[in-house]
Amino acid sequence: MFEEMGFRDRAVLDRVESVSREYFTAALRAGTYLGWMAEGSDRQVVGGGGIVVRDWPGYPGENHAKRAWILNLYTEPRARRGGVAKRLMQEMIAWCRREGYGSVSLHASPAGRPLYESMGFQPTKELSLKLT
Repeated sequence: MFEEMGFRDRAVLDRVESVSREYFTAALRAGTYLGWMAEGSDRQVVGGGGIVVRDWPGYPGENHAKRAWILNLYTEPRARRGGVAKRLMQEMIAWCRREGYGSVSLHASPAGRPLYESMGFQPTKELSLKLT
């Protein structure tokens, strides 16, 4: 996914994989990361995505002292333009609604932005500062 987004430094990508493996191992056990996968007709995984749920102070419009973020949505190139990503998004959004969340956030790659916007996602006021 990150390579397709233009990241090419192998050492950086290897580090991302290492820290991600550590994170997902703990988060899946703790229930703070939930994953969805899509299978093709050949029963092979063709896409996936997840939701991170983290403790967060209350804020207007939210019913929980938590926040939900969708991340890591990815569809294998051979399965793109077949509705896989949209279906995964629909399932994850439905889960958030069932759990009573007032909103869900995500960070969009240029390739994913049209899908998210078509589903009603709007830009927010969040900013970021690079520290390295």
